[in-house]
Amino acid sequence: MPETAPLRVLVDANVLFPTVLRGLVTGCAARGLVVPFWSARILEEWARAAGRDSPAADAQARGEIALLRARFPQAEVVVPEGAAARLWLPDQADVHVLAAAIAAGCGVILTQNTKDFPRRVLASHGITRLSADELLLSLPRDEVAAVAQDELAKLREASGEDWTLRQMLRKAGVPRLARVQG
Repeated sequence: MPETAPLRVLVDANVLFPTVLRGLVTGCAARGLVVPFWSARILEEWARAAGRDSPAADAQARGEIALLRARFPQAEVVVPEGAAARLWLPDQADVHVLAAAIAAGCGVILTQNTKDFPRRVLASHGITRLSADELLLSLPRDEVAAVAQDELAKLREASGEDWTLRQMLRKAGVPRLARVQG
């Protein structure tokens, strides 16, 4: 049976901003399970969201963005000028995400914001919406488990706390994965 190519996934800012969730998704990307994409505007949304906490959080986010760009240099998609003008979503602030997905040739928009990305609208562009939980559960279980264990070790090291896998996955916003993996 021939192998299928990994999913081309446009990653929304709300998946990039939580550190553990970003680590789970990018860990899967590093293993070749998905091919991630984002735009400069999506990365800027992440930095602004982090900056609401403090100037130090903004600086940290910008440093993490630089590392992400270095780790996945092919991932940043340039959206052609005017591409978003012909598109519609319930929240106009999210149209750039759809435009970026189309520009990158992604079949999936990975977002935790399901209400503003109606499946029917996305389907008219040949795109599916998945939550992080849905995506991670669709990937090979052993690969995701290894990535989750790596993220758990990083979290324990950074926090100095003895997190369980289930606690970490729940906090990351992937409760179904927590039930399966934890």
